[in-house]
Amino acid sequence: MTVLKKLVAVFGLLIVILAACGQSGIENALNYDVKDFSYTNQDNQGVGLSDLEGKVWIADFIFTSCETVCPPMTFNMSQLQDKVKEEGIENVEFVSFSVDPTVDSPEALKDFANNYEIDFSNWHFLTGYSQEEIESFAVDSFKSLVKKPKNDDQVIHQTSIYLVDQNGVVMKDYDGVSDVPYDEIIADIKKIQ
Repeated sequence: MTVLKKLVAVFGLLIVILAACGQSGIENALNYDVKDFSYTNQDNQGVGLSDLEGKVWIADFIFTSCETVCPPMTFNMSQLQDKVKEEGIENVEFVSFSVDPTVDSPEALKDFANNYEIDFSNWHFLTGYSQEEIESFAVDSFKSLVKKPKNDDQVIHQTSIYLVDQNGVVMKDYDGVSDVPYDEIIADIKKIQ
């Protein structure tokens, strides 16, 4: 085998190895596929996975009567939305899934969101599904626990912020309550855009 043939073979092998590593640039990516959905946002408009196709998006799980983690999570998401704008990053959507859909009507979600400085042009607060559906969706798509105990108005849910790529694949999760790593999230968004 000539030197040229060996180089071509090695180069070909490198291409195969690099292609297998993926295109995301996110180290140790989670690679959870978000299941197809079509829900209702705070303006009574339908929003589904197909509407987010081709865009990077940031997701979390909240509810309007939450007495603990949801207000700081929503504030932190609003801070992240501001930082994305300051960086001039386009085609980023924000999605907050209600984990208490029987209480959280579109109107309730809009009232809740109005407590924060939010740009609704790229942020959807979603509802319009059953409790069972959001519990299954959270586990299946985000590997995230959501559970509404009987006789309790507080829903158990995880407090992560999730980075989802243009193909609806969850790439990474971050603390959404305290010590939110804004710079890391911004850097990760840039890696996958």
